[in-house]
Amino acid sequence: MKLAKNFLEFIEKRNGDRKDNEDIFLDQALYYELRHFRLPVIITVLTMLFGSLGYVIIDDFSILDAIYQTGITFTTVGFGEIAPISPLGRIFTITLIILGFGVFTLAVGTVVNVATSGEITNIIKVRRMLHSIARIKRHFVLYYLNEFTIEIAENLKRNHIPFIVIDPSPDLEAKAKKLKFPYYFQAEPHTELAIKRANLGMAKGVITLSDKEADNIALIVSVRLFESEYRKNNPFQIISSSKSSVSAEKLRKLGANSVVVPTSLTAQRISTMAISPDLENLLESFLYSNDTALDMEEVFVPKSSWVVLKRLHEVKLKTLLNVSVVGLRTKEGKFIAMPKRNNLITAESYLLLVGKIHDLKIAKKVVTKIHPPTELKL
Repeated sequence: MKLAKNFLEFIEKRNGDRKDNEDIFLDQALYYELRHFRLPVIITVLTMLFGSLGYVIIDDFSILDAIYQTGITFTTVGFGEIAPISPLGRIFTITLIILGFGVFTLAVGTVVNVATSGEITNIIKVRRMLHSIARIKRHFVLYYLNEFTIEIAENLKRNHIPFIVIDPSPDLEAKAKKLKFPYYFQAEPHTELAIKRANLGMAKGVITLSDKEADNIALIVSVRLFESEYRKNNPFQIISSSKSSVSAEKLRKLGANSVVVPTSLTAQRISTMAISPDLENLLESFLYSNDTALDMEEVFVPKSSWVVLKRLHEVKLKTLLNVSVVGLRTKEGKFIAMPKRNNLITAESYLLLVGKIHDLKIAKKVVTKIHPPTELKL
């Protein structure tokens, strides 16, 4: 009785003692689903062993002949006898054929059952997606699929910025396929396992736009805790949304870099359209259109940058790279619009640059370097 109990426990055994939150690539889940094949394989091996020993004992076959005779008999291929078999051996052969048919029926039933359930297929599909996610870098993680997330994903896709969509809803796969998202998976966003599977350690930032404020709070706290443990010197950019200014301030205190209040933003846009329609059209075509060659970007000035404690006219970004500095934000948060040429650039400040997309990328690299470019020295 105890032996039978131990055997059944082995058949249903999981792979090792790993916890569920450590099963990042679903190795344990796949191993567990493959348990259905354990019993047919074990019975097949035991039947081959039983048949081989039977032919050796009953008809004095050699080991190789016994294995071969068992194989052709067990699989019912009908090749016949490779050597004369005694009457007792023939009775044994009939028993082996019946046993083989039963094992074959069990194996086919197991394969059909596993195939119709679809569990292994789903696990393999998710594993393939997770392995693809593990190879991307400098991506954004979008949490909670809704109208805002869909629009953001489309903009990121047009600008060739990698992103992952994570949502707990069961119909995420159908929606993601319809919207042609390259990377996605279903999970509770704030859990440790979801954070690991999103390859958050290599991500550029996080965007959480849940309708429920509690979800955004839980996610912001979880990401900052992950950051304190794994990325102390490279903080995430966290963007969220809120229904009111009071809630937005709470999210900022918890660790969000930027919090958008849709009602306030909509009111500002409508007011601009009413007061200055021409300005609104300009902003629409300049900031939000993908067709224009111009772009605007805020560039961070690290402590080690060569531009620290230099004046704007000394940096000569306009002359060297054809980009213009239209704004300067200090470390303390003070913003200077259209700064003068004598304005001093301090460490950990931000330069708001306008120019062509290609020139802005070069300017960002130049500003973050330790040594000034060769052209400036000349």
